[in-house]
Amino acid sequence: MTACSGKQNFTGYLFVYFTGNGVGEEQVHYAISEDGFNYRALNDNKPIIASQDISSSGGVRDPHILRSPDGKGFYMVLTDLYVPEMGWENRALVMLKSEDLVHWEHTNVNIPESYPVKYGQVNRVWAPQTIYDKSEGKYMVYFSMRSNHDPDKIYYAYANEDFTGFESAPKQLFFSPTNNACIDADIIEKDNKYHMFFKSEDGKPGIKLAVSDKVNSGYEQVSPERVDKESHNVEGSSVFKLNNSDEWILMYDVYMKGRYQFAKSKDLETFEVIDDDISMNFHPRHGCVLPITQNELELLVSQWGSFNDPLIQAKAKDIKQQNIIIDGKNRHIHLPVKHNVEVDNFDPQLCGKMGFSVVPNGAQDFSKGAVDYQVKINNMGSEVFKVSVSEDCNPVIDGFYADPDILYSNKTGKYYIYPTTDGFDSWSGYYFKTFSSENLVDWKDEGVILDLKKDVSWANRNAWAPTAIEKKVGDSYKYYYYFTAAQKIGVAVSDNPTGPFKDKGEALIDQFPKGINYGQQIDPYVFSDPESDKNYLYWGNGYMAGVELNDDMMSVKEHTLKIMTPDNTYREGSCVFYRNGKYYFMWSEDDTRSPNYKVRYAVADSPLGDLTIPENNLVIEKRPEAGIYGTGHNSILQVPGKDEWYLVYHRFTLPNGIAMGDAAGFHREVCLDQLTFNDKDEIVTVIPTVEGIKGIAL
Repeated sequence: MTACSGKQNFTGYLFVYFTGNGVGEEQVHYAISEDGFNYRALNDNKPIIASQDISSSGGVRDPHILRSPDGKGFYMVLTDLYVPEMGWENRALVMLKSEDLVHWEHTNVNIPESYPVKYGQVNRVWAPQTIYDKSEGKYMVYFSMRSNHDPDKIYYAYANEDFTGFESAPKQLFFSPTNNACIDADIIEKDNKYHMFFKSEDGKPGIKLAVSDKVNSGYEQVSPERVDKESHNVEGSSVFKLNNSDEWILMYDVYMKGRYQFAKSKDLETFEVIDDDISMNFHPRHGCVLPITQNELELLVSQWGSFNDPLIQAKAKDIKQQNIIIDGKNRHIHLPVKHNVEVDNFDPQLCGKMGFSVVPNGAQDFSKGAVDYQVKINNMGSEVFKVSVSEDCNPVIDGFYADPDILYSNKTGKYYIYPTTDGFDSWSGYYFKTFSSENLVDWKDEGVILDLKKDVSWANRNAWAPTAIEKKVGDSYKYYYYFTAAQKIGVAVSDNPTGPFKDKGEALIDQFPKGINYGQQIDPYVFSDPESDKNYLYWGNGYMAGVELNDDMMSVKEHTLKIMTPDNTYREGSCVFYRNGKYYFMWSEDDTRSPNYKVRYAVADSPLGDLTIPENNLVIEKRPEAGIYGTGHNSILQVPGKDEWYLVYHRFTLPNGIAMGDAAGFHREVCLDQLTFNDKDEIVTVIPTVEGIKGIAL
């Protein structure tokens, strides 16, 4: 895509894409964005341009859209292919033109029929794109072609004046230096250089870069290395420039994994993955992004906006933004607010965007139930939405965090949660934070307490599942912090619960226990036995190990190590506590990416004793009717001096986690609910809530 005219005032983005290889999925879809990072599908993610209206085969793929240099027109080209019937061989592309992004005229160009002498054997015509050749004053369409079963190569042809076909037969533009298949080219002009991103199927398949001084010749591959940041197969690269910025976005289709990846750059050579900044309510395949004006954005919304997906935001600072529920189909919006917010006179600062508007404005009384708001779309009228507001104390921490361990500090008289810092792709976080509270509801971010890249010499990745303990040494206190890093367990010490923590300098646990050759050395849990005053460490993934700690709290008594795996429901996340003469052992079942992640328990007569599993040993599990899934990896808090207990655990982020697939497993939230026991000292199954608790007095 060539850079658009600087004379235009672009305020948004149009994402054009298709959705898959199945019946009805090879059609043109639109999504819009105000910032280039967060996209919403138009028309309820149904096609904007139907394939039967423009395709000669029954399907269209790989849409590419271009704005004319004067900004007054648009051009789109697509692969003309219907995979359910044709497989991966086709012979045509589609050319379209429009004055307003709404109404399109099209023609089909069949390469073998149009050029039988030169290209009569062509059996693949894929992923066309268009760029304006300033030197020629013409639109250059480029695409990959294959004849017989030779490797795919990149070709180009100039469009005729009406953009209904080519002036002459295509010419070869580029081929892979290794003579492998070369497809999905995307040409970007920057600093009078033309950068061609393309997919190469050579020894290191991925997105490669070639550069030339001319748009239609002279491209030389910069390096055999991939410029994309994936290890999986990718295709369909597309680059666009962020509005009012010197940064470019490279996006591509991680098609084997069913997801898209975004990366940003200032030089178009080195890229940084920004997946954590991206959101979409759809799953695109091979598309592109076009900067658009405010008028164009609002025109698209007036044509294909939907009350089922209202573009609304609530700006009030007391709202938990991560957990807003906008249920367009049921015309309901729920706004969770923070602790002690007065809802009888509350202004959520609801406003529409990108062609939506909302009334009334100002403070409303939500204490008696939902309040009616009118949501309007230009040219589509308005609908009534019920807006409810309530104090939802779960999650207790804003943001993505998981695997929480909780501690009461006698030194400070406060509670502390030590979690995994979540939200990193594939659990790739590298630092730990802690949060403090005086009432278990209002939590303060105390900042980073251990950074693997700065503070730990033996590992710099996969910072997971910490646990901490307070020990009194003479008249002072020490805090021992056990953590996972690079699938090993380390220990660090501090004089304060908020750190800074000093690492031991080497891993505490870095080998499989004797007789174990599966799982991982992860998820430590530290426990102090109130009967013996001895200290123990538990860990494991697929197996559960326990060992007594030495008095220094930073080494173990190896001869005491015991494998304690309770049964085949054990996955990870050990947790141990003592109550009324019994030792309770908890663990997580299933996978943290699974909606069915849950907690079970057993009991024993000693910290390393044999486990007995109660008939009903379920501690907590999902609650679909409340939208709660993936409840697991917990710790336990006893309020000092009381038989009052709380379960701290994580869940999928609500409400979006259940739709995130595997990514829900690293977009988790920390929650807290009360834990109770029956008259037989059995744990009563905890019902996970969004309300949480309303706080306790110390």
